[in-house]
Amino acid sequence: MLYYLFRYLGQYGVTGANLWHYISFRAILTLVLSLLISMWFGEHFIRWMKKHHGNEAQRDASIDPYGVEKKDVPTMGGIIIIVAIIVPCLLLGRLRNIYMLLMLATTLWLGALGFADDYIKDFKKDKEGLHGKFKIVGQVGLGLIVGLTLYLSPSAKICENVTMEKDGQKMIVYQKSKEIKSTKTTIPFFKNNNLDYADITSFCGKYKYHAGWILFVLITIFVVTAVSNGANLNDGMDGMAAGNSAIMGVTLGILAYVSSHMEFASYLNIMYIPGCQEMVVFICAFVGALIGFLWYNAYPAQIFMGDTGSLTIGGIVAVAAISIHKELLIPILCGVWVMENLSVTLQVFYFKKGKKKGIKQRIWKRTPIHDHFRTQQSQLDPECRYIFGKSHHAFHESKITIRFWITSILLAALTIITLKIR
Repeated sequence: MLYYLFRYLGQYGVTGANLWHYISFRAILTLVLSLLISMWFGEHFIRWMKKHHGNEAQRDASIDPYGVEKKDVPTMGGIIIIVAIIVPCLLLGRLRNIYMLLMLATTLWLGALGFADDYIKDFKKDKEGLHGKFKIVGQVGLGLIVGLTLYLSPSAKICENVTMEKDGQKMIVYQKSKEIKSTKTTIPFFKNNNLDYADITSFCGKYKYHAGWILFVLITIFVVTAVSNGANLNDGMDGMAAGNSAIMGVTLGILAYVSSHMEFASYLNIMYIPGCQEMVVFICAFVGALIGFLWYNAYPAQIFMGDTGSLTIGGIVAVAAISIHKELLIPILCGVWVMENLSVTLQVFYFKKGKKKGIKQRIWKRTPIHDHFRTQQSQLDPECRYIFGKSHHAFHESKITIRFWITSILLAALTIITLKIR
């Protein structure tokens, strides 16, 4: 709203109005505003939730040895994050930009899905929450909407061939091809690092282009579902999911900025995506909201984000990566979430395999994998065989959280340098 107001005032020569045309100015302003809103609104929201008994059930001491310290901590803290994202974006963003609209829709869609789950758990006192099939339907539905929007919207285009040439002392950047709808995406570690989904579906002959878009939509559905579930699994320790997500958000902001800047896109030899600079404004709101949330969520937490937050932040990371055609970098960038997902999948598979033979067996002490590191030897089932269960030492969750953050920083750095390592 303010963007359009100052653009209008700029027509009449109002001093400083042209500042609002600069992405860097609006992005930094959005970051600061979202952080302040998150901190201010968070204090009032926590007080309101405690007053209305919107509290997380006391955690089972057999799973969380520090659960006694977290009795009667309110949940649904994801509402703080959502408000701190939406308000700055409405004030400072370009609301006609397809990428901004897509990110706002993602935030509200998964926020509503997670809120329904938390509401049933905490206010209806049903520990099962929203049935799993409804969550999957919601995630698949969002993936379908995102994929079809990027396919059908005339504003979602790329320009793959961008080049620079010197004219004396001046560098000229120009486009060698027109802006087009494309099924291409960035693939890491390869010289010509664009993969076209239409090439995979070339067996469809003259219909390969349309088949490529169908494949793209299916991959979008898978990525949105997997990443949002990964974030949900990662939300089990104070500050864990918020800190990891903020690191991923900073990385996606950098990737979005260089993809929207013709000179940087040319220098890095990556596809130029006109209009995706507005994604930087949204991601700054995302990062600011998460950092502000950590003011209350860092150990010992005063509030938990719940599914309202975890599903939302996972979906935002997934849709942001897809929108800038970097979804194949997600296994690197979101390596922590991939590890959480895999640990659960492998644990269940290994346990069921042993059950058929009448053997109780597990790979880790507990899953998701972060629970393995805080589980004490005395909490294990003596009748069960563990592959990685010999350690007698359990780490405090603050140490586990910081180490997971450090791992995310290393993975984020690796994700960025894939732009040059080919």
